Amino acid sequence: MTYATKRKLLGFTFLIPFLLGFFMFFAKPLVETFKYSFNKITIDEVGNMVFNPVGLQNYIDLFTTEVSTAQTQILRVLSDENTNMLINAPLITLLSLFLALLANRQFKGRAIVRMIFFLPIILGLEVVTDMMTITTGSETIQTGGLFAESFVARMLMRYTSIPMIYLTPIIDFVENIFSVISRSGVQTLVFLAALQSISPSMYEVAKIEGATGYETFWKVTIPSILHIVVFVVIYTIVDVFLTSQIAQEAYAFAFEQNKIGIGSALSVIYIFNVLIVLGIVLLFTRKVVSNNG
Repeated sequence: MTYATKRKLLGFTFLIPFLLGFFMFFAKPLVETFKYSFNKITIDEVGNMVFNPVGLQNYIDLFTTEVSTAQTQILRVLSDENTNMLINAPLITLLSLFLALLANRQFKGRAIVRMIFFLPIILGLEVVTDMMTITTGSETIQTGGLFAESFVARMLMRYTSIPMIYLTPIIDFVENIFSVISRSGVQTLVFLAALQSISPSMYEVAKIEGATGYETFWKVTIPSILHIVVFVVIYTIVDVFLTSQIAQEAYAFAFEQNKIGIGSALSVIYIFNVLIVLGIVLLFTRKVVSNNG
């Protein structure tokens, strides 16, 4: 048996738990969702579902007559969620890499710094945001938002000439910094494990050759963890989509408005949307990895 064959078998072995879980718990609901999306479903007197085939009408109604719980067109909601993914996924990936690099450095008090980094993940985002809330009588103030508005935004608007179209995403990022950090926990752990797996001899060779810290980072560290970067990007995209507004809208259509067909159609469109985005990202990242391999 060749080495390549052994690696393929090992990879398939690690996939077995996922495949078992998928076919046991997710395959049937996925097929039923596709089936429901082509039917208008009603409930009879004894509680059974009655299927009335309507073809693509649910998909047509979804983009022509139906609106979200916030009275927004579904196409606009999809567009906003894709934009949110394009902004948050790179930010979360870069922030988690930065946190992993800091946590991997040798310095006094490293254990305390790591604890601070992972505190939002351990306690949960809600606990941390509650700690950043000031209650004065009947008024509740979010200190994170005040920080962004009173310091960052005013300083940038006063002392820079950055247009508001570029300034707004920066302010939004600062206001949502705790949310971004809380969603960077798993990625930071993955990057930290990848950084610690790099052989110290590679850094020793770079030092002997006279490479600077900047050159070592781009010539040794990044190429060594590039495949992990791809994994983290894919994981982050899936995580962002799983917590998006679309999932809540699909639930609202199916279980709150009793429009199971419409909710199923939205779920199907959302699945294809995620697959298309992942496919584009995989094609791009594979090209980058192959060029640097």
